[in-house]
Amino acid sequence: MSLSDIPLADKVRCPWSGNGKAHYDAYHDDEWGVPVYDDQTLFEFLILEGAQAGLNWETILKKRDGYRKAFHGFDPVKVAEMSDDELEMLRQNPEIIRNRLKIASARRNARVFLEIQREFGDFSSYLWGFVGGKPIVNAWQNMSDVPVTTPESDALSKDLKKRGMNFVGSTIMYAYMQATGMVNDHLVSCWRYEPCKLL
Repeated sequence: MSLSDIPLADKVRCPWSGNGKAHYDAYHDDEWGVPVYDDQTLFEFLILEGAQAGLNWETILKKRDGYRKAFHGFDPVKVAEMSDDELEMLRQNPEIIRNRLKIASARRNARVFLEIQREFGDFSSYLWGFVGGKPIVNAWQNMSDVPVTTPESDALSKDLKKRGMNFVGSTIMYAYMQATGMVNDHLVSCWRYEPCKLL
């Protein structure tokens, strides 16, 4: 029986997944750990991971569409051009996390993101340079084995901070690396581990 033949309900997932919550399971199955090279998607995850700081990821997933509307479809050029008034109005928007610093960081980080694009040709080239251009494939047996930071996330965090980004601490950046497939941290028992190795 191939992986595609396994009924969705019978697929063993990483323990952090949705436990039957369809939106969370779909994120785990379709996105988490899949290598991302598209700059706009990388920018989307940058905003979402920064917003998640101090909160749980499910909260952010539920507000993802709200973020998409609030931040111009995650277009970094449009976000970089947002006015102070626009950002202040977002503090009244219940569809996103209404933290002033997190909202302001979206514009700040968008401007740095565009500077990195200009320097490297695209953000993807810059980002993937921190892992040698290909995903790091781990082989964790238990969730307790999975780190919250690594030397690579430390280096990425340090460089982004130096360039002027915020909400890019090493723990946030490691979660970002997991989400964008820079590392494959699916447990070896998870049905997505082998497919993600092949991407």
